[in-house]
Amino acid sequence: MSTPAAQPHSHATSPRFVPVGPSLFVRLVLRPSSRLLNPLVAMLAGRRFVPLIARVHHVGRRSGKPYVTSTGAHVTGDTIVIPLSFGNQSDWARNVRAAGQCHVQLGGRRYHATQPRFVDAEHAKPVVRQSFNAINRAGFRLFGIKQYLILHTI
Repeated sequence: MSTPAAQPHSHATSPRFVPVGPSLFVRLVLRPSSRLLNPLVAMLAGRRFVPLIARVHHVGRRSGKPYVTSTGAHVTGDTIVIPLSFGNQSDWARNVRAAGQCHVQLGGRRYHATQPRFVDAEHAKPVVRQSFNAINRAGFRLFGIKQYLILHTI
């Protein structure tokens, strides 16, 4: 009996990693400007009065070294939603998936996050609608966000 192949944007957590890269817009516009913006974003990330920029504390899957990455995020109940601007191929996202956990600092609070799942934009709509306002969601569509990282807090 054979099992169905994992879909690139599977809603359920799949043991097989299917790479999803960034959109053309992100590759052409955001990636080049990220070198300039990253230091500013890193200064603001996780702070009390910056509600949508988080610091993700994760461990390298090969090196075992601790890393901190700044990214957009929102907490709704016991769920953390992170739009994957650069897709699930970024090192930090792969590190979180491999470890099965991370710590997320957002809005001045620190969360222990577990059960990472890459969820395609279509299946993530309900939680994204609940977590982000209409302007944020329009930005995600403009940036061509294909997937979200969904985590649960403990």
